[in-house]
Amino acid sequence: MHFVVVGLSHKTASIEVREKLAFSEQKLQEALLQLKTYPAIQEGLILSTCNRVEVCAVVKDVSDGLQQIKQFLAMYHKSYSPSASEEELTPHLYTYSADEAVRHIFRVASSLDSMVVGEPQILGQLKDAYDFAIAQKSTGVILNKVLKKAISVAKRIRSETRIAESAVSISFAAVELAKKIFGKLDGKIVLLVGAGKMAELAARHLINNGASKILITTRDYEKAAHLADQFQGRPVAFSDFPWEMVDADIVLCSTGANHYLIRYEDVSRVIEARKNRPIFMIDISVPRNIDPKVNQIDNVFLYDIDDLQLVVRSNLQVRQQEAVKAETIILEEVEGVLRWFRSLDAIPTIVALKNKAEEIRKAEIGKALSRMGDLSEKQREAIEGLSNSIVNKLLHAPMVVLKEETHSTDAGLFIDAIRRLFKLTKDPS
Repeated sequence: MHFVVVGLSHKTASIEVREKLAFSEQKLQEALLQLKTYPAIQEGLILSTCNRVEVCAVVKDVSDGLQQIKQFLAMYHKSYSPSASEEELTPHLYTYSADEAVRHIFRVASSLDSMVVGEPQILGQLKDAYDFAIAQKSTGVILNKVLKKAISVAKRIRSETRIAESAVSISFAAVELAKKIFGKLDGKIVLLVGAGKMAELAARHLINNGASKILITTRDYEKAAHLADQFQGRPVAFSDFPWEMVDADIVLCSTGANHYLIRYEDVSRVIEARKNRPIFMIDISVPRNIDPKVNQIDNVFLYDIDDLQLVVRSNLQVRQQEAVKAETIILEEVEGVLRWFRSLDAIPTIVALKNKAEEIRKAEIGKALSRMGDLSEKQREAIEGLSNSIVNKLLHAPMVVLKEETHSTDAGLFIDAIRRLFKLTKDPS
Protein backbone atom coordinates (compact mmCIF):
# COMPACT_ATOMS: atom_id res chain seq x y z
CA MET A 1 0.00 0.00 0.00
CA HIS A 2 1.20 3.52 -0.81
CA PHE A 3 0.29 7.00 0.48
CA VAL A 4 -0.25 9.62 -2.25
CA VAL A 5 -1.52 13.20 -2.63
CA VAL A 6 -3.03 14.81 -5.73
CA GLY A 7 -4.20 18.41 -5.72
CA LEU A 8 -3.87 22.03 -6.68
CA SER A 9 -3.52 25.23 -4.69
CA HIS A 10 -3.12 29.00 -4.93
CA LYS A 11 0.46 28.29 -6.01
CA THR A 12 -0.51 26.28 -9.09
CA ALA A 13 -3.98 27.45 -10.13
CA SER A 14 -6.04 30.62 -10.41
CA ILE A 15 -9.24 31.09 -8.43
CA GLU A 16 -11.22 30.30 -11.60
CA VAL A 17 -9.59 26.86 -11.83
CA ARG A 18 -9.80 26.19 -8.08
CA GLU A 19 -13.52 26.98 -8.15
CA LYS A 20 -14.08 24.20 -10.70
CA LEU A 21 -12.58 21.60 -8.35
CA ALA A 22 -14.02 22.86 -5.07
CA PHE A 23 -16.21 20.43 -3.09
CA SER A 24 -19.13 21.90 -1.18
CA GLU A 25 -20.08 20.37 2.17
CA GLN A 26 -23.29 19.06 0.58
CA LYS A 27 -21.36 17.14 -2.10
CA LEU A 28 -18.48 15.87 0.03
CA GLN A 29 -20.17 12.67 1.19
CA GLU A 30 -21.16 11.71 -2.34
CA ALA A 31 -17.65 12.57 -3.57
CA LEU A 32 -15.91 10.36 -0.98
CA LEU A 33 -18.17 7.44 -1.81
CA GLN A 34 -17.40 7.86 -5.51
CA LEU A 35 -13.67 8.13 -4.82
CA LYS A 36 -13.67 4.76 -3.06
CA THR A 37 -15.26 3.06 -6.10
CA TYR A 38 -12.00 3.39 -8.04
CA PRO A 39 -10.23 -0.01 -7.83
CA ALA A 40 -6.74 1.30 -6.99
CA ILE A 41 -7.93 3.42 -4.06
CA GLN A 42 -8.18 1.80 -0.64
CA GLU A 43 -8.52 4.85 1.64
CA GLY A 44 -9.35 8.47 0.86
CA LEU A 45 -9.77 11.99 2.22
CA ILE A 46 -10.74 15.22 0.45
CA LEU A 47 -9.47 18.61 1.65
CA SER A 48 -11.30 21.50 -0.03
CA THR A 49 -10.67 25.14 0.97
CA CYS A 50 -10.68 28.45 -0.86
CA ASN A 51 -6.95 28.08 -1.52
CA ARG A 52 -6.56 24.36 -2.21
CA VAL A 53 -8.27 21.13 -3.22
CA GLU A 54 -6.40 17.92 -2.40
CA VAL A 55 -7.10 14.21 -2.35
CA CYS A 56 -5.04 12.18 0.13
CA ALA A 57 -5.28 8.47 -0.56
CA VAL A 58 -3.84 5.04 0.11
CA VAL A 59 -3.47 3.13 -3.16
CA LYS A 60 -2.43 -0.35 -4.25
CA ASP A 61 -0.19 0.93 -7.04
CA VAL A 62 1.24 4.47 -7.22
CA SER A 63 0.90 4.96 -10.98
CA ASP A 64 -2.65 3.57 -11.17
CA GLY A 65 -3.67 5.41 -8.01
CA LEU A 66 -2.47 8.82 -9.19
CA GLN A 67 -4.14 8.37 -12.56
CA GLN A 68 -7.45 7.30 -11.05
CA ILE A 69 -7.49 10.25 -8.64
CA LYS A 70 -6.97 12.62 -11.58
CA GLN A 71 -9.84 10.90 -13.40
CA PHE A 72 -12.01 11.22 -10.31
CA LEU A 73 -11.35 14.96 -9.97
CA ALA A 74 -12.20 15.57 -13.62
CA MET A 75 -15.15 13.19 -13.94
CA TYR A 76 -16.84 14.09 -10.66
CA HIS A 77 -16.88 17.80 -11.45
CA LYS A 78 -17.68 17.37 -15.14
CA SER A 79 -21.41 17.13 -14.47
CA TYR A 80 -21.27 20.39 -12.52
CA SER A 81 -18.64 22.19 -14.60
CA PRO A 82 -18.33 20.80 -18.16
CA SER A 83 -15.12 22.73 -18.84
CA ALA A 84 -13.23 20.99 -16.01
CA SER A 85 -11.71 18.31 -18.25
CA GLU A 86 -8.74 16.18 -17.25
CA GLU A 87 -6.65 17.86 -19.96
CA GLU A 88 -7.46 21.31 -18.56
CA LEU A 89 -6.78 20.35 -14.96
CA THR A 90 -3.58 18.31 -15.36
CA PRO A 91 -1.19 21.29 -15.85
CA HIS A 92 -2.36 22.70 -12.51
CA LEU A 93 -2.18 19.47 -10.50
CA TYR A 94 0.70 18.33 -8.34
CA THR A 95 1.25 14.71 -7.34
CA TYR A 96 3.24 13.32 -4.42
CA SER A 97 3.95 9.80 -3.24
CA ALA A 98 5.89 8.10 -0.44
CA ASP A 99 8.05 10.49 1.63
CA GLU A 100 7.18 13.52 -0.53
CA ALA A 101 3.47 12.93 0.07
CA VAL A 102 3.98 12.69 3.84
CA ARG A 103 6.18 15.81 3.85
CA HIS A 104 3.59 17.73 1.81
CA ILE A 105 0.66 16.97 4.11
CA PHE A 106 2.82 17.84 7.16
CA ARG A 107 3.69 21.21 5.53
CA VAL A 108 0.02 21.85 4.71
CA ALA A 109 -1.09 21.10 8.28
CA SER A 110 1.66 23.35 9.65
CA SER A 111 0.65 26.22 7.28
CA LEU A 112 4.08 26.24 5.59
CA ASP A 113 2.30 25.81 2.26
CA SER A 114 -0.33 28.47 2.99
CA MET A 115 -0.70 31.85 1.32
CA VAL A 116 0.13 33.37 4.72
CA VAL A 117 2.71 31.23 6.51
CA GLY A 118 1.67 30.59 10.10
CA GLU A 119 -2.07 31.14 9.62
CA PRO A 120 -4.14 28.91 11.92
CA GLN A 121 -7.18 28.16 9.75
CA ILE A 122 -5.72 25.36 7.63
CA LEU A 123 -5.11 23.05 10.61
CA GLY A 124 -8.76 23.34 11.62
CA GLN A 125 -9.85 22.71 8.02
CA LEU A 126 -7.66 19.61 7.81
CA LYS A 127 -9.06 18.32 11.12
CA ASP A 128 -12.60 18.83 9.81
CA ALA A 129 -11.79 16.98 6.58
CA TYR A 130 -10.26 14.11 8.56
CA ASP A 131 -13.22 13.88 10.97
CA PHE A 132 -15.61 13.82 8.02
CA ALA A 133 -13.63 11.06 6.28
CA ILE A 134 -13.66 9.01 9.48
CA ALA A 135 -17.44 9.46 9.73
CA GLN A 136 -17.78 8.18 6.16
CA LYS A 137 -15.49 5.21 6.96
CA SER A 138 -13.17 6.17 4.10
CA THR A 139 -9.96 6.05 6.17
CA GLY A 140 -7.95 3.09 7.41
CA VAL A 141 -4.76 2.23 9.28
CA ILE A 142 -2.36 4.16 7.01
CA LEU A 143 -4.40 7.32 6.45
CA ASN A 144 -5.25 7.46 10.16
CA LYS A 145 -1.57 7.23 11.07
CA VAL A 146 -0.48 9.94 8.61
CA LEU A 147 -3.28 12.41 9.41
CA LYS A 148 -2.97 12.05 13.17
CA LYS A 149 0.76 12.58 12.86
CA ALA A 150 0.22 15.63 10.58
CA ILE A 151 -1.98 17.24 13.23
CA SER A 152 0.55 16.38 15.92
CA VAL A 153 3.43 17.84 13.88
CA ALA A 154 1.50 21.09 13.30
CA LYS A 155 0.93 21.44 17.05
CA ARG A 156 4.59 20.70 17.77
CA ILE A 157 5.71 23.40 15.30
CA ARG A 158 3.41 25.97 16.88
CA SER A 159 4.75 25.18 20.34
CA GLU A 160 8.45 24.99 19.38
CA THR A 161 8.66 27.93 16.93
CA ARG A 162 7.30 31.49 16.71
CA ILE A 163 5.76 30.87 13.30
CA ALA A 164 2.28 32.03 14.36
CA GLU A 165 3.14 34.75 16.87
CA SER A 166 3.62 37.91 14.80
CA ALA A 167 0.86 39.85 13.05
CA VAL A 168 0.98 39.46 9.26
CA SER A 169 -2.22 41.28 8.29
CA ILE A 170 -2.99 44.98 8.49
CA SER A 171 -5.83 44.39 10.95
CA PHE A 172 -3.71 42.24 13.27
CA ALA A 173 -0.83 44.71 13.03
CA ALA A 174 -3.18 47.42 14.36
CA VAL A 175 -3.99 45.21 17.35
CA GLU A 176 -0.32 44.48 17.95
CA LEU A 177 0.56 48.19 17.95
CA ALA A 178 -2.38 49.01 20.25
CA LYS A 179 -1.12 46.44 22.75
CA LYS A 180 2.34 48.03 22.69
CA ILE A 181 0.81 51.42 23.54
CA PHE A 182 -1.73 50.37 26.17
CA GLY A 183 -0.24 47.11 27.44
CA LYS A 184 -3.66 45.48 27.36
CA LEU A 185 -6.90 46.53 25.70
CA ASP A 186 -9.35 45.66 28.46
CA GLY A 187 -11.92 48.43 28.84
CA LYS A 188 -10.67 50.50 25.90
CA ILE A 189 -13.18 52.36 23.69
CA VAL A 190 -12.86 52.21 19.88
CA LEU A 191 -14.18 54.86 17.46
CA LEU A 192 -14.56 53.65 13.88
CA VAL A 193 -14.71 56.55 11.38
CA GLY A 194 -15.96 55.15 8.07
CA ALA A 195 -16.94 51.59 7.26
CA GLY A 196 -13.97 50.31 5.27
CA LYS A 197 -13.57 46.53 5.39
CA MET A 198 -10.02 46.69 6.71
CA ALA A 199 -10.92 49.08 9.54
CA GLU A 200 -14.02 47.03 10.35
CA LEU A 201 -11.90 43.88 10.60
CA ALA A 202 -9.34 45.69 12.78
CA ALA A 203 -12.14 46.89 15.06
CA ARG A 204 -13.41 43.32 15.37
CA HIS A 205 -9.93 42.11 16.33
CA LEU A 206 -9.58 44.91 18.88
CA ILE A 207 -12.87 43.93 20.51
CA ASN A 208 -11.84 40.25 20.50
CA ASN A 209 -8.68 41.34 22.33
CA GLY A 210 -10.52 43.11 25.14
CA ALA A 211 -11.80 46.48 23.88
CA SER A 212 -15.07 47.07 25.71
CA LYS A 213 -17.05 49.37 23.44
CA ILE A 214 -17.21 50.55 19.83
CA LEU A 215 -18.58 53.82 18.43
CA ILE A 216 -19.27 53.94 14.69
CA THR A 217 -19.77 56.93 12.42
CA THR A 218 -20.21 57.28 8.65
CA ARG A 219 -21.87 59.89 6.46
CA ASP A 220 -24.73 57.40 6.11
CA TYR A 221 -26.16 57.20 9.63
CA GLU A 222 -28.33 54.16 8.82
CA LYS A 223 -25.25 52.25 7.67
CA ALA A 224 -23.47 53.24 10.89
CA ALA A 225 -26.46 52.04 12.93
CA HIS A 226 -26.57 48.71 11.06
CA LEU A 227 -22.84 48.12 11.63
CA ALA A 228 -23.16 49.17 15.28
CA ASP A 229 -25.77 46.43 15.78
CA GLN A 230 -23.26 43.82 14.58
CA PHE A 231 -20.68 45.05 17.12
CA GLN A 232 -23.23 45.76 19.86
CA GLY A 233 -21.90 49.31 19.71
CA ARG A 234 -23.33 52.81 19.34
CA PRO A 235 -23.82 54.81 16.11
CA VAL A 236 -22.61 58.41 16.10
CA ALA A 237 -23.76 61.27 13.84
CA PHE A 238 -20.95 62.14 11.43
CA SER A 239 -21.00 65.80 12.44
CA ASP A 240 -20.51 64.85 16.09
CA PHE A 241 -17.59 62.44 15.86
CA PRO A 242 -14.80 65.03 16.57
CA TRP A 243 -16.30 65.48 20.06
CA GLU A 244 -16.81 61.72 20.54
CA MET A 245 -13.03 61.28 20.18
CA VAL A 246 -12.72 62.56 23.73
CA ASP A 247 -14.02 59.20 25.00
CA ALA A 248 -12.19 57.09 22.43
CA ASP A 249 -8.88 55.45 23.28
CA ILE A 250 -8.46 54.05 19.76
CA VAL A 251 -9.61 55.80 16.57
CA LEU A 252 -9.67 53.89 13.27
CA CYS A 253 -10.25 56.00 10.17
CA SER A 254 -11.13 54.43 6.82
CA THR A 255 -13.17 56.58 4.43
CA GLY A 256 -13.13 57.59 0.78
CA ALA A 257 -12.66 61.30 1.54
CA ASN A 258 -9.86 63.04 -0.35
CA HIS A 259 -8.98 65.45 2.47
CA TYR A 260 -8.18 65.44 6.18
CA LEU A 261 -11.24 64.67 8.28
CA ILE A 262 -9.29 64.81 11.54
CA ARG A 263 -7.12 67.92 11.87
CA TYR A 264 -4.33 68.98 14.18
CA GLU A 265 -6.59 71.45 15.99
CA ASP A 266 -9.27 68.77 16.57
CA VAL A 267 -6.85 66.37 18.19
CA SER A 268 -5.23 69.12 20.29
CA ARG A 269 -8.63 69.90 21.85
CA VAL A 270 -9.37 66.18 22.31
CA ILE A 271 -6.08 65.40 24.09
CA GLU A 272 -6.59 68.41 26.36
CA ALA A 273 -10.11 67.25 27.24
CA ARG A 274 -8.73 63.74 27.90
CA LYS A 275 -6.26 65.29 30.37
CA ASN A 276 -3.38 63.92 28.28
CA ARG A 277 -4.54 60.29 28.43
CA PRO A 278 -2.96 58.52 25.40
CA ILE A 279 -4.95 58.06 22.20
CA PHE A 280 -4.04 55.60 19.44
CA MET A 281 -5.03 56.68 15.91
CA ILE A 282 -4.95 54.41 12.83
CA ASP A 283 -5.39 55.98 9.40
CA ILE A 284 -6.02 53.22 6.84
CA SER A 285 -7.44 55.67 4.29
CA VAL A 286 -5.76 56.44 0.96
CA PRO A 287 -5.49 59.39 0.59
CA ARG A 288 -4.94 59.94 4.32
CA ASN A 289 -7.81 61.30 6.38
CA ILE A 290 -5.85 62.26 9.51
CA ASP A 291 -3.41 65.16 9.37
CA PRO A 292 0.09 63.61 9.90
CA LYS A 293 1.03 66.61 12.10
CA VAL A 294 -1.13 65.21 14.93
CA ASN A 295 1.74 62.83 15.63
CA GLN A 296 3.60 65.86 17.05
CA ILE A 297 1.08 66.13 19.90
CA ASP A 298 2.15 64.51 23.17
CA ASN A 299 0.38 61.22 23.99
CA VAL A 300 -0.99 60.90 20.45
CA PHE A 301 0.21 57.85 18.52
CA LEU A 302 -0.70 57.98 14.82
CA TYR A 303 -0.01 55.18 12.34
CA ASP A 304 -0.96 55.13 8.66
CA ILE A 305 -1.26 52.25 6.17
CA ASP A 306 2.47 52.37 5.33
CA ASP A 307 3.42 52.11 9.00
CA LEU A 308 1.21 49.03 9.38
CA GLN A 309 2.64 47.45 6.23
CA LEU A 310 6.16 47.92 7.62
CA VAL A 311 5.09 46.00 10.72
CA VAL A 312 3.60 43.28 8.54
CA ARG A 313 6.73 42.97 6.38
CA SER A 314 8.96 42.79 9.44
CA ASN A 315 6.76 40.10 10.99
CA LEU A 316 6.67 38.13 7.74
CA GLN A 317 10.47 38.00 7.82
CA VAL A 318 10.30 36.62 11.36
CA ARG A 319 7.83 33.96 10.24
CA GLN A 320 10.05 32.99 7.31
CA GLN A 321 12.96 32.52 9.70
CA GLU A 322 10.78 30.38 11.95
CA ALA A 323 9.62 28.40 8.90
CA VAL A 324 13.20 27.19 8.42
CA LYS A 325 13.08 25.67 11.91
CA ALA A 326 9.69 24.16 11.12
CA GLU A 327 11.05 22.48 7.98
CA THR A 328 13.72 20.78 10.08
CA ILE A 329 11.06 19.45 12.45
CA ILE A 330 9.05 18.15 9.51
CA LEU A 331 12.02 16.26 8.03
CA GLU A 332 12.55 14.59 11.40
CA GLU A 333 8.88 13.63 11.72
CA VAL A 334 8.68 12.35 8.13
CA GLU A 335 11.52 9.94 8.81
CA GLY A 336 9.57 8.53 11.77
CA VAL A 337 6.54 7.84 9.56
CA LEU A 338 8.73 6.27 6.86
CA ARG A 339 10.18 3.89 9.46
CA TRP A 340 6.63 2.92 10.35
CA PHE A 341 5.80 2.40 6.66
CA ARG A 342 8.83 0.14 6.25
CA SER A 343 7.77 -1.90 9.28
CA LEU A 344 4.40 -2.42 7.57
CA ASP A 345 6.21 -3.85 4.54
CA ALA A 346 7.75 -6.53 6.75
CA ILE A 347 4.50 -7.65 8.41
CA PRO A 348 3.17 -9.76 5.47
CA THR A 349 6.58 -11.48 5.22
CA ILE A 350 6.67 -12.22 8.95
CA VAL A 351 3.12 -13.59 8.81
CA ALA A 352 3.91 -15.69 5.72
CA LEU A 353 7.06 -17.07 7.35
CA LYS A 354 5.19 -18.03 10.53
CA ASN A 355 2.37 -19.62 8.53
CA LYS A 356 4.75 -21.68 6.40
CA ALA A 357 6.68 -22.86 9.44
CA GLU A 358 3.42 -23.82 11.18
CA GLU A 359 2.19 -25.74 8.12
CA ILE A 360 5.46 -27.70 7.97
CA ARG A 361 5.42 -28.34 11.72
CA LYS A 362 1.85 -29.64 11.70
CA ALA A 363 2.49 -31.86 8.67
CA GLU A 364 5.62 -33.41 10.16
CA ILE A 365 4.05 -33.85 13.62
CA GLY A 366 1.09 -35.56 11.97
CA LYS A 367 3.37 -38.02 10.17
CA ALA A 368 5.38 -38.73 13.31
CA LEU A 369 2.36 -39.26 15.54
CA SER A 370 0.75 -41.64 13.03
CA ARG A 371 3.81 -43.91 13.27
CA MET A 372 4.08 -43.85 17.03
CA GLY A 373 0.91 -45.71 17.93
CA ASP A 374 -1.07 -44.97 21.04
CA LEU A 375 0.32 -42.11 23.08
CA SER A 376 -0.99 -40.50 26.21
CA GLU A 377 -2.30 -36.93 26.10
CA LYS A 378 0.72 -35.84 28.13
CA GLN A 379 3.11 -37.44 25.62
CA ARG A 380 1.33 -35.77 22.68
CA GLU A 381 1.53 -32.40 24.44
CA ALA A 382 5.25 -32.90 25.04
CA ILE A 383 5.88 -33.62 21.36
CA GLU A 384 3.76 -30.63 20.30
CA GLY A 385 5.65 -28.43 22.75
CA LEU A 386 9.01 -29.69 21.50
CA SER A 387 8.13 -29.00 17.87
CA ASN A 388 6.81 -25.50 18.69
CA SER A 389 9.98 -24.72 20.63
CA ILE A 390 12.26 -25.83 17.78
CA VAL A 391 10.34 -23.77 15.19
CA ASN A 392 10.24 -20.66 17.38
CA LYS A 393 13.98 -20.84 18.13
CA LEU A 394 14.83 -21.28 14.44
CA LEU A 395 12.64 -18.34 13.39
CA HIS A 396 13.63 -16.03 16.22
CA ALA A 397 16.92 -14.73 14.77
CA PRO A 398 15.67 -14.03 11.20
CA MET A 399 12.56 -12.30 12.55
CA VAL A 400 14.55 -10.09 14.92
CA VAL A 401 16.91 -9.08 12.11
CA LEU A 402 13.99 -8.45 9.75
CA LYS A 403 12.22 -6.19 12.27
CA GLU A 404 15.45 -4.29 12.96
CA GLU A 405 16.23 -3.81 9.28
CA THR A 406 12.78 -2.42 8.49
CA HIS A 407 14.15 0.88 9.87
CA SER A 408 17.06 0.91 7.41
CA THR A 409 17.18 1.97 3.77
CA ASP A 410 17.96 -1.66 2.84
CA ALA A 411 14.69 -2.98 4.28
CA GLY A 412 13.45 -4.10 0.86
CA LEU A 413 16.57 -6.18 0.26
CA PHE A 414 16.18 -8.03 3.57
CA ILE A 415 12.48 -8.69 2.95
CA ASP A 416 13.24 -10.03 -0.52
CA ALA A 417 16.06 -12.20 0.82
CA ILE A 418 13.80 -13.76 3.49
CA ARG A 419 11.09 -14.50 0.94
CA ARG A 420 13.58 -16.14 -1.44
CA LEU A 421 15.43 -18.11 1.26
CA PHE A 422 12.22 -19.59 2.65
CA LYS A 423 10.51 -19.78 -0.76
CA LEU A 424 7.55 -17.68 0.28
CA THR A 425 5.05 -16.40 -2.30
CA LYS A 426 6.38 -13.51 -4.39
CA ASP A 427 3.44 -11.21 -3.64
CA PRO A 428 3.37 -10.43 0.10
CA SER A 429 -0.12 -8.94 -0.15
